[in-house]
Amino acid sequence: MMISSQDMRILEAKSNIPRAVLMENAGKAVYQAIKERFDLKDKKILIVCYHGNNGGDGFVAARYLCEEAETDVLFIGDESRLKKEALSNFKKIERNERIQFLLDDEVDFDTYDIVVDAILGIGIQGRLNREISAIIEDTNNSRAYKVSVDIPTGLDPDTGNIVEKCVNADLIVTFHDLKKGLEKLQDKTVVADIGLPK
Repeated sequence: MMISSQDMRILEAKSNIPRAVLMENAGKAVYQAIKERFDLKDKKILIVCYHGNNGGDGFVAARYLCEEAETDVLFIGDESRLKKEALSNFKKIERNERIQFLLDDEVDFDTYDIVVDAILGIGIQGRLNREISAIIEDTNNSRAYKVSVDIPTGLDPDTGNIVEKCVNADLIVTFHDLKKGLEKLQDKTVVADIGLPK
């Protein structure tokens, strides 16, 4: 069974489960998937977030990961465009002493053990902007283990086509059901339950 991005949005809307709960469950699932694969104690993690809900999932994951690993957040979105739930999770980590917020030009991707791509998810629309395009290249060229939240940024969630370029994820943590665009990437995809009805 696979699901389209449109059906996923409809399912979330009809579920009556608050988006904040789904976001919390999604971010926690990303943390758990990473924790299952790594001893986090001496790891250095970078989470790249944009201003959509995928970024919100990344903020939640950062809150869990920073308890066990050195965690930096590169926020490349526009704070004024964060929706309520994502903004709430942004605020929760903004003053967290265990999390360092970085600017784009401060980041050396090669210094990280794990890079988490929480940029676009199923929210990709049209062409990639220059900054996202550059981040995808920096991520792919780094030695870090790459984790994508829901869908690798740059991949069409329904067709699996690459829009210009996409994150070459080592692990994809997708939610509820396999997105149609991940059919060829099933061997590196984990489907996490975030509480939606089956």
